[in-house]
Amino acid sequence: MQKTFHTIGIVGKPRNTESADTIRVLLSVLKDLKKTIRVQQTLGEELDLPADWQVQPEELAEICDLIIVVGGDGSMLNAGRLLAESGVPVMGINRGNLGFLTDIQPSKLVESVHQILTGHYRRASRFLLSCEIYREEKKIGSSTALNDVVLFPGEISRMIEFNVSVDGQHVYQQKSDGLIVATPTGSTAYALSGGGPILHPKLDAIALVPICPHTLSSRPIVIDGQSKIEIRVTPATETSPQLSCDGQVQMAVTPADSIRIEKAQKPLQLLHPVDYDYYHILRTKLGWSSKNSS
Repeated sequence: MQKTFHTIGIVGKPRNTESADTIRVLLSVLKDLKKTIRVQQTLGEELDLPADWQVQPEELAEICDLIIVVGGDGSMLNAGRLLAESGVPVMGINRGNLGFLTDIQPSKLVESVHQILTGHYRRASRFLLSCEIYREEKKIGSSTALNDVVLFPGEISRMIEFNVSVDGQHVYQQKSDGLIVATPTGSTAYALSGGGPILHPKLDAIALVPICPHTLSSRPIVIDGQSKIEIRVTPATETSPQLSCDGQVQMAVTPADSIRIEKAQKPLQLLHPVDYDYYHILRTKLGWSSKNSS
């Protein structure tokens, strides 16, 4: 048996009846287990929960020893960027469409929560990317990303030209609709749609996936997870490129800016039920055929 948890934080957006009902069931389970409960303030206000339960999202990591995210993978991505630095573990209950990260189904909520809160779980570390933009050697923007950092034109049907180097070595100059820099966690997201490989979450690797490159020989490449990546948009680019982190944080880029990407120092700590099966997740979410897919 592993560490048990006493003060539980809940993050979610009860935008529909199903999500709100799931959160209410979770609250009932936590009260039955006599856990101290804290909730994201907006969630608490929407569900009319006690005022002393409600805290700002950034304060949850300071007072909780476990955070439960109720929602889709987008909710987990947002929570991951916010909570990874604190080291507080996170578990996810799926109320979205995919559920690669929020993997616990509502039908198994009671069983899984009991299991995890009594110390029976699998712990998984998922590393994030740290992204910084420099203009004339002055940092003008930064963020982290659990899934991916994406450079894109900012305008539809317009290509951009950029140079990529890894650990100081030139890789290529490319004309395309952009570039996806993905973690193993993000390899099943936008990078997969762009033709990138699926990377097992335990791999220490980063995928560089071109978006609609203007040459048939341009292919995704997988590099060491300790690599330092630099991207520079060339002056030939006539659009106003944007940089996106997890599709949720956007920053403007101009030609000659230096985009520097590397592994963030602190990983996100995810907790899964003891019967968690990554390959089962792939089979069910990606529709792979298997006699044992149930």
